[in-house]
Formats: sequence, C-alpha cells, structure tokens
Amino acid sequence: MRASCLALALLLIPLPLAARDVAGQFDYYVLALSWQPAWCSATGDERGAAECRGGTATDFTVHGLWPQHERGWPQDCPTAERDPSRRDSAAMADIMGSPGLAAYQWRKHGRCTGLSATGYYAATRDALEGLRVPPVFDALDRDITLPPAVVEEAFLEANPGLTADGVTVTCRDAALSEVRICLTRDLQPRPCAPDARRDCDRARVLMEALR
Repeated sequence: MRASCLALALLLIPLPLAARDVAGQFDYYVLALSWQPAWCSATGDERGAAECRGGTATDFTVHGLWPQHERGWPQDCPTAERDPSRRDSAAMADIMGSPGLAAYQWRKHGRCTGLSATGYYAATRDALEGLRVPPVFDALDRDITLPPAVVEEAFLEANPGLTADGVTVTCRDAALSEVRICLTRDLQPRPCAPDARRDCDRARVLMEALR
C-alpha cells in the first residue's frame, strides 16, 4: 500500500516549469511582424511611444524572433551569454521600433536560442531581410478593411518560397495585429506546427493607415 501511495505521489509532483526551457534546444523559429499602426492604437499611444508619432510612415515592425518546439515554445531560458549593451539594443530600433522591445525579446526569447545577444539580433535582422513585405502595404494612406486571407495572400505572392501553412495572420479585436512567418533554424521557410497555425477567424479586419 505504501509503495502504491509513493508512486502516486511521485506522479502528482509537477515537473519544473523550465524543464523544457534549455538554451539552444528548439525546433524552429517564428518571425512575428506587428502592424505598427494597430499596435500604436492598442498600446503605444497610451505609453507615449516615440515610434507612434505622426510622420514615421512605418508599416510592419519586428515583434520578435521566437524559438519554437514542435509543440509549445521555450522562454526565459538560463544562459551564460551576456545581455546586450544599450547601444546594441538601440541599433535594433529601426526594425523593432524601440530599444526596450529589443532588450525584452532577448530576455524572453533570445536567451533560448543559444546564441549570443549579438548573434540573436543579427539573426532577427537576417530573418527580416530574407522576407519581402508586400509593397502594397508600404504607403497605406487610409484605413481599410479586408479579409485576413488577403493579407496572407499578399505575403505569399511577394515571397514565392512561403507556403500557406507557413504564414499566420492574427488579429486583436477587429484589427489586424500580426503576420507570423515560420522559419527553420537556418531561417528558411517551413510550415508552422499546428499550435502556431492559428489564423484570425474574423471575416474582415481593419488595417489602419500609416502615421
């Protein structure tokens, strides 16, 4: 009886939360691109974010480059790598909007890649440079509504190496939020795992005009 109780007790002990969160142990990446005007309306304006001021004319910015498992994802991994310098994080503002976001993404996701901070920032920039943002979004001067599938199709047309299973369009309330691209560890297009393939289920979404 005692042996049975002990076995049951062992089964009920939860595994450490970070048991799978080991730097360098992951299967693929998700490159998350935020529609900047929507982020500003939802979050940035209230914060007084500099990147939300008028005249920036910014369309998509990098939210992050996220290491993924085939199911789930690691985060906040312990690492011996040093945190980035303020200068290194500031240098990412041109594609991520702010040094603060770059530093946060390193802490939450970059540490799990097994790369140095410099290497993670370089990989993030390489991932973006390997992708062509559809030119139709470069100068959006008015608010429009459209099906999320149209946004996905525009990315597929602009990037022949992508497939529909490798692109996910997300929304927040009634607005376009992000386009997420799944990439191999070598930053080549690949299908997203099922848990990362969750498209916006709205018939139409708002794309706010550039500021």
